[in-house]
Amino acid sequence: KEEMAANRTGVTSPRTPLKSILTEKAKGIPNDSAGTVKAQTIEELHSLQRKRSAPNMPLQGTAGAFANLSEDERQRQQLQSISASLASLTRGTGPKVIRGDPGGGKYEAVSHVAHHHHIEAPVISVSDSSLKFTHVLYNLSPGELYEQALKYEKGSFLTSTGALATLSGAKTGRSPRDKRVVIDDTTQDELWWGKGSPNIEMDEHTFMVFVNDQFLNWDPKNRIKVRIVSCRAYHSLFMHNMCIRPTSEELENFGTPDFTIYNAGQFPCNRYTHYMTSSTSIDINLNRKEMHYLMPKRHILSLHSGCNMGKDGDVALFFGLSGTGKTTLSTDHNRFLIGDDEHCWSDDCISNIEGGCYAKCIDLSKEKEPDIWNAIKFGTVLENVVFDEHTREVDYTDKSVTENTRAAYPIEFIPNAKIPCFCPHPKNVILLACDAFGVLPPVSKLSLAQTMYHFISGYTALVAGTVDSIKEPTATFSACFGAAFLMLHPTTYAAMLAEKMHEHGATGWLVNTGWCGGSYGSGNRIKLPYTRKIINAIHSGSLLKATYEKTEVFGLNIPSEIEGVPQEILRPENAWADKEAYKNTLLKLAGLFKNNFETFTEYKIGEDKLTEEILAAGPIF
Repeated sequence: KEEMAANRTGVTSPRTPLKSILTEKAKGIPNDSAGTVKAQTIEELHSLQRKRSAPNMPLQGTAGAFANLSEDERQRQQLQSISASLASLTRGTGPKVIRGDPGGGKYEAVSHVAHHHHIEAPVISVSDSSLKFTHVLYNLSPGELYEQALKYEKGSFLTSTGALATLSGAKTGRSPRDKRVVIDDTTQDELWWGKGSPNIEMDEHTFMVFVNDQFLNWDPKNRIKVRIVSCRAYHSLFMHNMCIRPTSEELENFGTPDFTIYNAGQFPCNRYTHYMTSSTSIDINLNRKEMHYLMPKRHILSLHSGCNMGKDGDVALFFGLSGTGKTTLSTDHNRFLIGDDEHCWSDDCISNIEGGCYAKCIDLSKEKEPDIWNAIKFGTVLENVVFDEHTREVDYTDKSVTENTRAAYPIEFIPNAKIPCFCPHPKNVILLACDAFGVLPPVSKLSLAQTMYHFISGYTALVAGTVDSIKEPTATFSACFGAAFLMLHPTTYAAMLAEKMHEHGATGWLVNTGWCGGSYGSGNRIKLPYTRKIINAIHSGSLLKATYEKTEVFGLNIPSEIEGVPQEILRPENAWADKEAYKNTLLKLAGLFKNNFETFTEYKIGEDKLTEEILAAGPIF
């Protein structure tokens, strides 16, 4: 998540042109969460965030007094009123300012700062030995962070449900081409460099850039202490939600963090500085332990996946890129939620790394996703959504700012979340793909070699509207369903996954949540209720007992029937009216898979025989 936090870039001037940085595209590395800001200036961006009620009736009560004021004055008084109301929800004396190193155990309490006073920005200096803070707002509560955001950060508003609506700035998605890693004697040989890699080398002298103390990983044996240094209250609240929140006793004994995240997103990078490629930079120094790449070295597999558990203890992992339904399908009110995005698979268990969820909000509805809908309340951060200017009700169908609207909330906001968030070894490993070409079946049972092939490939498809200039389905491959996060070569993670699946008897599945009966534009998106029926059949074990037949080219095993799912969509060619068009599209997608996998053919994974089996598990022409 340090990468996501770093993406929330601020811009220093309201007149700064956005066009130049918005048109930058990631080349060679998939950006599975990319969004495009539909504005040319910061002022235009703020205007997209709020839309006027129709008709624009005079406001009543206190708000009515704002009606005849200028927009800036009315907004200032509204925010002042909201901030005053929020003060009653937090400790009345205001946030405590601490001098000294919060991790050192030596605190010097300073007089409390009243909420209406301007609070001096923290002055942070960094040395090789430790962090030395001279002025810090330390571990504020959500209410206090609301106050700071509403007072000092333009574009922060309270919505009708109590969530904090914010604008992330010019970058509304990940920036995989902006991750630089310090190269040294250790990382030079261990990490994934070169063609296809998201890791760009830099030296240590370029690393340092300009505090919540929290934990990562619910497994007590492998818990990591992390310190987040950020520039915006909204970023601090985001990380408060997404990391595991320590108790007061744990904070008192926190000590020195295992790694640190510096979020200087409000200060664009100088792209003419050595190693910089844009105004965004995600910088990682493994020697300083500021990233947990150590997990695989402990024989613990780190996974970009969702996870849930049935009432009988059966566990499923969900892999998938943005838009494939990973969060939606792992958040199932009939099952316990372990986590929606990042997990570790150790010798003992599956454990969630995070303390929160980061859900896509586009087209969110209470009927389709009730748990996520109900989680959007006080304490939740809403990114880049559009809301009514006066009622503050959010319109989740509005894409004016970006398609990549998001909600970040503590996992406890999901009623059936299992706390603490760890569980037994998985029974099923589900690979999700949103196939906009419409040629992959809704579900396939995979062999171990096929699971590895599709895990390394990490396929989904972009469609028109998600990224500018896309007019037809475009294949996207992100190794291990999270190439932007990888430090080691993808085959390292694939070998560990194969070993653990074999040891614990897990079954692999490929589930297409995309199109059938034709490609995007001519076919139809597979209905969510049908996908849920498929997932339920996997959970129950009934799909293991089904009769299977093999498809051509990809050689996938597909069931002949599933209760509640129309039989004609289970075999893709049966749903296409134009059989010739189906075959041509199938061969086109197979060729894209083959070309993508050539990047990995020179690497060995496990035993040589398994490597050959994985290569043979791809499409056959």
